[in-house]
Amino acid sequence: MRNRTLADLDRVVALGGGHGLGRVMSALSALGSRLTGIVATTDNGGSTGRIRRAEGGIAWGDLRNCLNQLITEPSIASAMFEYRFAGNGELAGHNLGNLMLKALENLNVRPLEAINVLRNLLKVDAFLIPMSEQPADLVAVDHEGLLIYGETEIDQMRQPPQELMLSPAVDATREAIEVIGEADLILIGPGSFYTSLMPLLLIAELAQALRRTPATMVFIGNLGKELSPAAARLTLADKLAILEKYIGKKVIDAVVVSPQVDTRNVTDRLIIQQSLEAADIKYRHDRQRLHNALEHVLQSIS
Repeated sequence: MRNRTLADLDRVVALGGGHGLGRVMSALSALGSRLTGIVATTDNGGSTGRIRRAEGGIAWGDLRNCLNQLITEPSIASAMFEYRFAGNGELAGHNLGNLMLKALENLNVRPLEAINVLRNLLKVDAFLIPMSEQPADLVAVDHEGLLIYGETEIDQMRQPPQELMLSPAVDATREAIEVIGEADLILIGPGSFYTSLMPLLLIAELAQALRRTPATMVFIGNLGKELSPAAARLTLADKLAILEKYIGKKVIDAVVVSPQVDTRNVTDRLIIQQSLEAADIKYRHDRQRLHNALEHVLQSIS
């Protein structure tokens, strides 16, 4: 079919974590329940890390961030969900949304169902699925063969890791595999390369689902420089090579990047290179510009 638009698609799936995935989902929120995010759950920093050290469980912070960015009707519920404690006490720095999600998990509610309870409360139509409902940490092997545990430590690495893995190895959330199989369009990124994008590809079933899908797959590049010194050294071609090494097949059909990105050595893929920055925060994607760039991808390769 020629000239497909986003509005024609039955299922769009976005993979990632944190601010980047939330931004993509808010740019596509008009798709409503046809939009699903699969979210990394290995964060061990900030409020999320403190909760995990005290109580265990998956990392809720990136899921909460995505929910925050999908709220379109401000309410007491949304103000409560976004509330962050101030001051110097034990609750200082904690986000109430993280604590609400953790409380539901402690009540033996499936993590996916916990998210759905809050989606309904916040009137969010798009779906969010944790990559796994079992807790795991990201582990890297550094250039000397030493193991580096946890996202916050991995983000400080100066040399690219030789290998990444999850500890322990965990299963993908069943629904994540299902939606990848149903997808018309799959988006990866933007986000911290090693700690927001790569964790999803370390789950064998997710990598296999991405190998098998006939969906159009698009990589969305970051606008700002990566905070991780190791990730900041990677070119676009490097990132695509690493992603596809872990997926096990050449699957990425198109890239959406800013004009500043070096696209040398990126071959046999559609390259959409245009200004994508938001007017207020230059390293965040403008929602309408990103939406338009994805429309351009669909019209060019459908």
